[in-house]
Amino acid sequence: MADWIKHPLQLEGNKVLLLPLSEAYFDELINASRDEKIWTYMPVKGWDKELLLMALKEAMIKRDTKEQYPFIIINKQNGRVMGSTRLLRLNEEHLNLEIGYTWYLPEYWGKGYNEECKYLLLNYCFEVLKTVRVQIITSDKNLRSRKAIEKIGGQFEGVLRNMVIRNGEKRNVAFYSIIDEEWNKVKLMLPKMYEEKYAHL
Repeated sequence: MADWIKHPLQLEGNKVLLLPLSEAYFDELINASRDEKIWTYMPVKGWDKELLLMALKEAMIKRDTKEQYPFIIINKQNGRVMGSTRLLRLNEEHLNLEIGYTWYLPEYWGKGYNEECKYLLLNYCFEVLKTVRVQIITSDKNLRSRKAIEKIGGQFEGVLRNMVIRNGEKRNVAFYSIIDEEWNKVKLMLPKMYEEKYAHL
């Protein structure tokens, strides 16, 4: 795949800054990842320093091979790392990809940061990459994540049963997407959502 995503890519909003993952942020990410509830439905036990370090190094390798584009998420108010996210399953031929591996410190949950982060990513996908489909998936049991996806405009497409096995457990995966015909509506809705939540901080 050619350089569909031009590196280095930086996306900046009102309170959130997305920067390319680099080794310079590994220690901050490891320090921010110790709360086990962050990782309940994630593919890696990120509270384990060695496992998270391996996953971060793997993400950078996959960026080099054009398979993924991982970001760190910075809180602009204090300059601290607040989480991470990625663009993955990059398919330039068919103009689609997935937003995933997203996690935040629990102190930022439900406060508008995720909505702004998703707006920045979706805006880049639809306005710059000209995608026709952006996919977001999660465990069918992850109700908090599913509600968050639905709130930002993700359309439920169905559940694939026994799609993955994690820690010896079979898991079903819920699929959502936003397509290009829906983007204009989402583009107007999302800023209102995070600006309203920010107003109460």
